[in-house]
Amino acid sequence: MAEEDNDDDNVWNALAVILDIDSESWADRSPLHDAACQGRLLALRTLILQGHNVNVSTIDHVTPLHEACIGHHVACARALIDAGANVNASTIDGVTPLFNACTVGSVACTEILLENGAKPQSLVYHPSPIHEATSKGHHGCVEALVSWGADVDMDIPHLGTALYTACICRELECARKLLREGANVQKGKSLDSPLHAAAEKDCTAVVNLLLDFGADINARNTEFQRPVDVAPPSSLTEGFLLLYEATPRLLSQLCRQCVRNCVGRDRLHLLAHLPLPNRVKSYLQHQ
Repeated sequence: MAEEDNDDDNVWNALAVILDIDSESWADRSPLHDAACQGRLLALRTLILQGHNVNVSTIDHVTPLHEACIGHHVACARALIDAGANVNASTIDGVTPLFNACTVGSVACTEILLENGAKPQSLVYHPSPIHEATSKGHHGCVEALVSWGADVDMDIPHLGTALYTACICRELECARKLLREGANVQKGKSLDSPLHAAAEKDCTAVVNLLLDFGADINARNTEFQRPVDVAPPSSLTEGFLLLYEATPRLLSQLCRQCVRNCVGRDRLHLLAHLPLPNRVKSYLQHQ
């Protein structure tokens, strides 16, 4: 039996050498993981002072910082970062500490990570923090991500844009935040616009918001259907869209859309500094 155990160890060690794997990265759970997961700050600091590696990872490449962020343990996250934790560490599934923070809606962890160099945006085929925050209705995390440079129009093939996700998940405040920050009201998933998604979900509040930002009521998807065509029959949303079609647009609304389009997404923040009455500036900013 002892010889068999030695043979297994030899095979494992040989595999580690061939794949150039650091043996520490294959640790299952370290004391740092447990302390970070449970939010035990004193124990965490003690372990760090004893020289434990703050970037130790499990077989799935989960680090103590991942654990601190998914647990919304802000002080633990800060202690790990101050000790040199990699804020952009990625699991084998592409999940980062920032993604975890957005999953639980921890604005504090999100901001700490971003302030210390976390990338606000993932690669196209990796889990996206802004899509995750949007799907969960964590508009505070969405705001933090956008303020640190996340692209409000980031398009993931199987998800579409964050705005499309907000419409699918009926998250009104996240949709409002994205639109105010300049998200393209027409950009959804393939030819399905955000308005299609909101209409199909019978979310009249989101439909009204999208139309207020200039959504095209006549846009057609891959099946050549308009938003009103995908709304549930006899629903409140269908009735709202039919009434909207028959009602002329307000000149003030058309002017606001024109001004915002001319200013452009990258300069929308300058609207607050225009020499205009506060009421007009608020109107232009959809406040």
